[in-house]
Amino acid sequence: MCGHYLVDPVACTPASGWEKGQVENQVDVIRRRFFVPRPKFKSYAELNAWLEDRCRAYAKANPHPEMRDKTVWEVFDEERESLVPYVGPFDGFHAVPASVSKTCLIRFDKNRYSVDARAVGRPVEIRAYADRLECWQESQIVGRHARAFGRNNTVYDPLHYIPVLARKPGALRNGAPFKDWELPVAIRRVRRKLERQPGGDRQMVDILSAVLTDGIDAVEAACAEALSHNVHSAGVVLNILARHREPPPPLTITTPDALRLSCEPEANCDRYDSLRRTQNGTLRRDGGDGEAEALRHESGL
Repeated sequence: MCGHYLVDPVACTPASGWEKGQVENQVDVIRRRFFVPRPKFKSYAELNAWLEDRCRAYAKANPHPEMRDKTVWEVFDEERESLVPYVGPFDGFHAVPASVSKTCLIRFDKNRYSVDARAVGRPVEIRAYADRLECWQESQIVGRHARAFGRNNTVYDPLHYIPVLARKPGALRNGAPFKDWELPVAIRRVRRKLERQPGGDRQMVDILSAVLTDGIDAVEAACAEALSHNVHSAGVVLNILARHREPPPPLTITTPDALRLSCEPEANCDRYDSLRRTQNGTLRRDGGDGEAEALRHESGL
Protein backbone atom coordinates (compact mmCIF):
# COMPACT_ATOMS: atom_id res chain seq x y z
CA MET A 1 0.00 0.00 0.00
CA CYS A 2 2.82 2.39 0.83
CA GLY A 3 4.47 1.62 -2.52
CA HIS A 4 1.23 2.19 -4.41
CA TYR A 5 0.38 5.50 -2.74
CA LEU A 6 4.03 6.58 -2.43
CA VAL A 7 3.79 6.90 1.34
CA ASP A 8 6.88 6.80 3.54
CA PRO A 9 5.81 5.54 6.99
CA VAL A 10 7.59 6.86 10.05
CA ALA A 11 7.29 4.88 13.27
CA CYS A 12 6.40 6.90 16.38
CA THR A 13 6.23 5.94 20.01
CA PRO A 14 2.66 5.91 21.41
CA ALA A 15 1.79 8.86 23.70
CA SER A 16 4.94 10.73 22.65
CA GLY A 17 3.81 14.06 21.30
CA TRP A 18 7.31 15.38 20.74
CA GLU A 19 7.86 12.74 18.03
CA LYS A 20 4.96 13.96 15.88
CA GLY A 21 4.88 17.66 16.49
CA GLN A 22 3.59 18.50 13.01
CA VAL A 23 0.30 16.87 14.05
CA GLU A 24 -0.14 17.38 17.78
CA ASN A 25 1.37 20.86 17.78
CA GLN A 26 -1.70 22.03 15.83
CA VAL A 27 -3.79 21.59 18.96
CA ASP A 28 -1.78 24.27 20.73
CA VAL A 29 -1.87 26.48 17.63
CA ILE A 30 -5.67 26.32 17.43
CA ARG A 31 -5.98 26.91 21.17
CA ARG A 32 -3.92 30.10 21.02
CA ARG A 33 -5.55 31.25 17.78
CA PHE A 34 -9.25 30.92 18.73
CA PHE A 35 -9.54 30.23 22.47
CA VAL A 36 -7.45 32.99 24.02
CA PRO A 37 -9.05 34.56 25.98
CA ARG A 38 -11.22 31.59 26.86
CA PRO A 39 -14.78 32.08 25.55
CA LYS A 40 -17.94 30.83 27.27
CA PHE A 41 -20.97 29.22 25.63
CA LYS A 42 -24.32 27.86 26.79
CA SER A 43 -24.24 24.73 24.59
CA TYR A 44 -22.09 22.72 22.20
CA ALA A 45 -24.26 23.89 19.29
CA GLU A 46 -23.46 27.53 20.10
CA LEU A 47 -19.75 26.69 20.42
CA ASN A 48 -19.66 24.85 17.09
CA ALA A 49 -21.47 27.68 15.27
CA TRP A 50 -19.08 30.26 16.68
CA LEU A 51 -16.02 28.14 15.87
CA GLU A 52 -17.16 27.57 12.29
CA ASP A 53 -17.55 31.31 11.75
CA ARG A 54 -14.09 31.97 13.18
CA CYS A 55 -12.48 29.29 11.00
CA ARG A 56 -14.14 30.65 7.85
CA ALA A 57 -13.06 34.19 8.66
CA TYR A 58 -9.48 33.10 9.31
CA ALA A 59 -9.33 31.04 6.10
CA LYS A 60 -10.55 33.98 3.99
CA ALA A 61 -8.19 36.50 5.56
CA ASN A 62 -4.89 34.57 5.71
CA PRO A 63 -2.65 33.28 2.90
CA HIS A 64 -1.99 29.62 2.33
CA PRO A 65 1.29 28.48 3.98
CA GLU A 66 2.63 27.05 0.70
CA MET A 67 0.74 29.04 -1.99
CA ARG A 68 1.37 32.53 -0.71
CA ASP A 69 -0.50 34.19 -3.58
CA LYS A 70 -3.81 32.55 -2.53
CA THR A 71 -5.77 32.47 0.69
CA VAL A 72 -6.60 29.27 2.52
CA TRP A 73 -10.23 29.61 1.47
CA GLU A 74 -9.34 29.96 -2.23
CA VAL A 75 -7.25 26.79 -2.13
CA PHE A 76 -10.07 25.01 -0.33
CA ASP A 77 -12.54 26.06 -3.04
CA GLU A 78 -10.25 24.61 -5.73
CA GLU A 79 -9.99 21.29 -3.90
CA ARG A 80 -13.66 21.07 -2.90
CA GLU A 81 -14.68 18.96 -5.93
CA SER A 82 -12.01 16.36 -5.13
CA LEU A 83 -13.03 15.91 -1.49
CA VAL A 84 -15.12 13.04 -0.19
CA PRO A 85 -18.76 14.16 0.29
CA TYR A 86 -19.86 14.87 3.87
CA VAL A 87 -22.27 12.17 5.05
CA GLY A 88 -22.91 13.36 8.60
CA PRO A 89 -21.13 13.56 11.94
CA PHE A 90 -18.98 10.70 13.10
CA ASP A 91 -20.80 8.49 15.60
CA GLY A 92 -18.07 8.60 18.20
CA PHE A 93 -18.86 7.35 21.68
CA HIS A 94 -17.30 5.53 24.63
CA ALA A 95 -19.11 2.23 25.23
CA VAL A 96 -19.13 0.46 28.60
CA PRO A 97 -21.37 -2.32 29.94
CA ALA A 98 -23.56 -1.70 32.98
CA SER A 99 -26.27 -3.37 35.03
CA VAL A 100 -29.68 -1.86 35.83
CA SER A 101 -30.62 -1.62 39.50
CA LYS A 102 -34.06 -2.40 40.91
CA THR A 103 -34.78 1.33 40.95
CA CYS A 104 -34.28 1.53 37.16
CA LEU A 105 -30.92 3.31 37.47
CA ILE A 106 -27.50 2.80 35.92
CA ARG A 107 -24.27 4.37 37.14
CA PHE A 108 -21.74 6.08 34.89
CA ASP A 109 -18.91 8.47 35.72
CA LYS A 110 -20.07 8.95 39.35
CA ASN A 111 -23.62 9.86 38.30
CA ARG A 112 -26.84 7.87 37.98
CA TYR A 113 -29.30 7.84 35.10
CA SER A 114 -32.73 6.26 34.75
CA VAL A 115 -33.64 3.70 32.10
CA ASP A 116 -36.88 2.05 31.02
CA ALA A 117 -38.40 -0.10 33.76
CA ARG A 118 -38.58 -3.04 31.34
CA ALA A 119 -34.76 -3.14 31.26
CA VAL A 120 -34.41 -3.98 34.97
CA GLY A 121 -32.43 -7.11 35.71
CA ARG A 122 -30.62 -7.29 32.34
CA PRO A 123 -27.30 -5.79 31.23
CA VAL A 124 -27.21 -2.69 29.05
CA GLU A 125 -24.54 -0.94 27.00
CA ILE A 126 -23.85 2.70 27.84
CA ARG A 127 -22.77 4.88 24.92
CA ALA A 128 -21.29 8.09 26.28
CA TYR A 129 -21.10 11.00 23.84
CA ALA A 130 -19.70 14.44 24.52
CA ASP A 131 -23.13 15.89 25.29
CA ARG A 132 -25.45 12.96 25.93
CA LEU A 133 -25.74 9.42 27.24
CA GLU A 134 -27.56 6.54 25.54
CA CYS A 135 -28.40 3.14 27.03
CA TRP A 136 -28.89 0.26 24.58
CA GLN A 137 -30.37 -3.15 25.25
CA GLU A 138 -31.01 -5.73 22.53
CA SER A 139 -30.50 -3.16 19.74
CA GLN A 140 -33.02 -0.75 21.29
CA ILE A 141 -32.54 2.50 23.20
CA VAL A 142 -33.92 2.15 26.73
CA GLY A 143 -32.66 5.51 28.02
CA ARG A 144 -31.35 8.81 26.68
CA HIS A 145 -30.20 11.76 28.80
CA ALA A 146 -28.14 14.91 28.60
CA ARG A 147 -24.77 14.06 30.10
CA ALA A 148 -24.10 15.26 33.65
CA PHE A 149 -20.53 16.25 34.51
CA GLY A 150 -20.83 16.70 38.26
CA ARG A 151 -20.79 14.04 40.96
CA ASN A 152 -23.52 12.10 42.74
CA ASN A 153 -26.24 13.47 40.48
CA THR A 154 -29.36 11.46 39.64
CA VAL A 155 -31.00 12.19 36.29
CA TYR A 156 -34.59 10.94 35.94
CA ASP A 157 -36.94 10.56 33.03
CA PRO A 158 -40.45 10.11 34.52
CA LEU A 159 -41.64 8.22 31.44
CA HIS A 160 -39.28 5.39 32.38
CA TYR A 161 -41.30 4.78 35.58
CA ILE A 162 -44.82 4.71 34.15
CA PRO A 163 -44.90 0.87 34.08
CA VAL A 164 -44.02 0.99 37.80
CA LEU A 165 -46.95 3.35 38.46
CA ALA A 166 -49.33 0.73 37.11
CA ARG A 167 -48.49 -1.34 40.21
CA LYS A 168 -47.97 1.57 42.65
CA PRO A 169 -50.10 4.54 41.56
CA GLY A 170 -49.52 6.31 44.88
CA ALA A 171 -45.88 6.92 43.91
CA LEU A 172 -47.11 9.58 41.48
CA ARG A 173 -47.56 12.01 44.40
CA ASN A 174 -44.28 11.55 46.29
CA GLY A 175 -41.98 9.53 44.03
CA ALA A 176 -38.58 11.13 43.37
CA PRO A 177 -38.82 10.85 39.53
CA PHE A 178 -42.12 12.80 39.53
CA LYS A 179 -41.40 15.66 41.95
CA ASP A 180 -40.09 18.09 39.33
CA TRP A 181 -42.00 16.71 36.35
CA GLU A 182 -43.11 19.65 34.20
CA LEU A 183 -46.28 18.44 32.51
CA PRO A 184 -48.19 20.45 29.88
CA VAL A 185 -50.90 22.79 31.17
CA ALA A 186 -53.91 20.67 30.19
CA ILE A 187 -52.47 17.51 31.75
CA ARG A 188 -51.64 19.41 34.96
CA ARG A 189 -55.22 20.66 35.21
CA VAL A 190 -56.58 17.14 34.80
CA ARG A 191 -54.13 15.88 37.41
CA ARG A 192 -55.22 18.51 39.95
CA LYS A 193 -58.88 17.62 39.44
CA LEU A 194 -58.25 13.88 39.77
CA GLU A 195 -56.21 14.32 42.96
CA ARG A 196 -59.42 15.34 44.76
CA GLN A 197 -61.31 12.19 43.80
CA PRO A 198 -61.07 8.64 45.20
CA GLY A 199 -59.06 6.52 42.81
CA GLY A 200 -57.84 9.61 40.99
CA ASP A 201 -54.21 8.45 41.08
CA ARG A 202 -55.15 5.28 39.22
CA GLN A 203 -57.00 7.27 36.56
CA MET A 204 -54.07 9.64 36.16
CA VAL A 205 -51.71 6.70 35.69
CA ASP A 206 -53.99 5.39 32.91
CA ILE A 207 -53.78 8.76 31.18
CA LEU A 208 -49.99 8.97 31.53
CA SER A 209 -49.63 5.42 30.20
CA ALA A 210 -51.09 6.65 26.92
CA VAL A 211 -48.07 8.95 26.55
CA LEU A 212 -45.90 5.92 25.75
CA THR A 213 -48.08 5.00 22.75
CA ASP A 214 -49.67 8.25 21.57
CA GLY A 215 -47.09 10.86 22.61
CA ILE A 216 -47.28 13.77 25.02
CA ASP A 217 -48.79 16.17 22.45
CA ALA A 218 -51.71 13.87 21.63
CA VAL A 219 -52.47 13.27 25.32
CA GLU A 220 -52.35 17.00 26.02
CA ALA A 221 -54.78 17.68 23.17
CA ALA A 222 -57.13 14.97 24.46
CA CYS A 223 -57.04 16.44 27.98
CA ALA A 224 -57.74 19.93 26.63
CA GLU A 225 -60.71 18.62 24.64
CA ALA A 226 -62.08 16.79 27.68
CA LEU A 227 -61.75 19.92 29.84
CA SER A 228 -63.58 21.97 27.22
CA HIS A 229 -66.59 19.68 27.84
CA ASN A 230 -66.22 20.03 31.64
CA VAL A 231 -65.10 16.40 32.12
CA HIS A 232 -61.73 15.05 33.18
CA SER A 233 -62.06 11.30 33.79
CA ALA A 234 -59.55 8.87 32.33
CA GLY A 235 -62.26 7.07 30.37
CA VAL A 236 -63.19 10.23 28.48
CA VAL A 237 -59.58 11.16 27.72
CA LEU A 238 -58.74 7.65 26.50
CA ASN A 239 -61.89 7.59 24.39
CA ILE A 240 -60.85 10.84 22.71
CA LEU A 241 -57.42 9.39 21.99
CA ALA A 242 -58.99 6.24 20.51
CA ARG A 243 -61.19 8.34 18.20
CA HIS A 244 -58.21 10.34 17.02
CA ARG A 245 -56.34 7.12 16.22
CA GLU A 246 -59.07 5.97 13.82
CA PRO A 247 -58.10 6.40 10.16
CA PRO A 248 -59.80 9.30 8.37
CA PRO A 249 -62.57 8.53 5.86
CA PRO A 250 -61.32 7.81 2.34
CA LEU A 251 -61.24 10.69 -0.09
CA THR A 252 -63.88 10.91 -2.80
CA ILE A 253 -62.32 10.08 -6.15
CA THR A 254 -63.34 12.32 -9.04
CA THR A 255 -63.56 10.42 -12.32
CA PRO A 256 -61.51 12.08 -15.08
CA ASP A 257 -63.34 13.04 -18.25
CA ALA A 258 -61.23 10.62 -20.27
CA LEU A 259 -62.61 7.69 -18.23
CA ARG A 260 -66.29 8.65 -18.37
CA LEU A 261 -68.58 6.31 -20.34
CA SER A 262 -70.13 7.70 -23.48
CA CYS A 263 -72.92 5.12 -23.29
CA GLU A 264 -74.16 4.50 -19.77
CA PRO A 265 -75.19 0.86 -19.13
CA GLU A 266 -78.86 0.04 -18.65
CA ALA A 267 -80.22 -2.21 -15.92
CA ASN A 268 -81.95 -4.58 -18.36
CA CYS A 269 -81.04 -8.26 -18.09
CA ASP A 270 -83.19 -9.20 -21.10
CA ARG A 271 -80.40 -8.06 -23.38
CA TYR A 272 -78.33 -11.11 -22.37
CA ASP A 273 -80.83 -13.31 -24.22
CA SER A 274 -79.07 -12.34 -27.43
CA LEU A 275 -76.10 -14.45 -26.37
CA ARG A 276 -78.11 -17.70 -26.34
CA ARG A 277 -78.11 -18.40 -30.08
CA THR A 278 -78.97 -21.67 -31.83
CA GLN A 279 -77.10 -23.19 -34.75
CA ASN A 280 -79.17 -21.38 -37.42
CA GLY A 281 -78.47 -17.98 -35.89
CA THR A 282 -81.78 -17.66 -34.06
CA LEU A 283 -82.71 -18.05 -30.44
CA ARG A 284 -85.77 -19.42 -28.68
CA ARG A 285 -87.26 -17.50 -25.79
CA ASP A 286 -88.00 -19.24 -22.52
CA GLY A 287 -91.73 -18.65 -22.91
CA GLY A 288 -91.85 -20.75 -26.09
CA ASP A 289 -93.52 -18.01 -28.16
CA GLY A 290 -91.62 -18.96 -31.28
CA GLU A 291 -88.34 -18.21 -32.85
CA ALA A 292 -86.90 -14.72 -32.74
CA GLU A 293 -84.15 -13.26 -34.81
CA ALA A 294 -80.83 -13.12 -32.95
CA LEU A 295 -79.45 -9.73 -32.14
CA ARG A 296 -76.45 -8.93 -34.30
CA HIS A 297 -75.33 -5.73 -32.67
CA GLU A 298 -73.47 -6.83 -29.56
CA SER A 299 -72.14 -3.29 -29.27
CA GLY A 300 -75.50 -2.31 -27.86
CA LEU A 301 -75.05 -4.56 -24.82
